[in-house]
Amino acid sequence: MSEPLHPAAPHHLPSFITAPGDTDVLMVVVGIVLVVAVLAVGNLYLHLHTMPERMAHKSQKFQFEIVAVLGLLALFTHNHLFWVIGLFLAMIDLPDFSTPLRKIAGSVEKMAGVAPEQDPTEPPHEAAAAQDSAAGDTKGGIAKSEVHSHA
Repeated sequence: MSEPLHPAAPHHLPSFITAPGDTDVLMVVVGIVLVVAVLAVGNLYLHLHTMPERMAHKSQKFQFEIVAVLGLLALFTHNHLFWVIGLFLAMIDLPDFSTPLRKIAGSVEKMAGVAPEQDPTEPPHEAAAAQDSAAGDTKGGIAKSEVHSHA
């Protein structure tokens, strides 16, 4: 049974006006759209915020670490200058000064007759690599002789 409208109410009410006790469909739809929009904008913001780190990931480790720290500072301090500096640093290829200087130091140590120290970031010398490969050949020969063929 429908209740009569108030005499001051218009005869044609908009469709989004609900009766008392009914579910407000427009409010539910707007709430879902609002939650999706907030999550989408947040995802876009974080994707944009990590852009310098993704760009610097292809470069040297030291440069990547500096860009990552600048990105974290920009995120937690809300100071956008750190993000801009990180972006510029990620776009620039820094020259590798350490490798030539390390080679010069190794050459000077050879000239002085001092045994050069092994850098942990470089692969082992050829002599150590030859000993490792020779040890691997004997182990491989033993392992090959123990394997039986099924032919």
